[in-house]
Amino acid sequence: MKVQGKMFIWLAVFILAMAIIYGVWSKEPAGTTALFLAFGLSIMIGYYLAFTARRVDAGAQDNKEADVADDAGEVGFFSPHSWQPLALGIGGALAFMGVVFGWWLLYFSAPIILIGLWGWVFEYYRGESRTQ
Repeated sequence: MKVQGKMFIWLAVFILAMAIIYGVWSKEPAGTTALFLAFGLSIMIGYYLAFTARRVDAGAQDNKEADVADDAGEVGFFSPHSWQPLALGIGGALAFMGVVFGWWLLYFSAPIILIGLWGWVFEYYRGESRTQ
């Protein structure tokens, strides 16, 4: 985690320097604002990773003598058979199309999003996957 935190902090420093140079040179407010916002996002992520790195055990990426196999293992649990992301994707696509074509599309997308979200949250509390 220490490596990732340092990378994001150095990226934030680079983006800040580019934002200042771009703002002075171009005098264009939209791009300058976007670069300063990118700096803010990078510094937030870098600070979070650096802050978290002090509270967790050192990972294999922090050890210069580590092998690739040292970081092997289970990453987490991912549902292999879930249809809920499809419902959320369709509902999200309809919601974003509502911004383009008309806000009335949100009346159709909101129930699809809510059903997909409800199904995803309670997926392992019902049905054949109840005991997992």
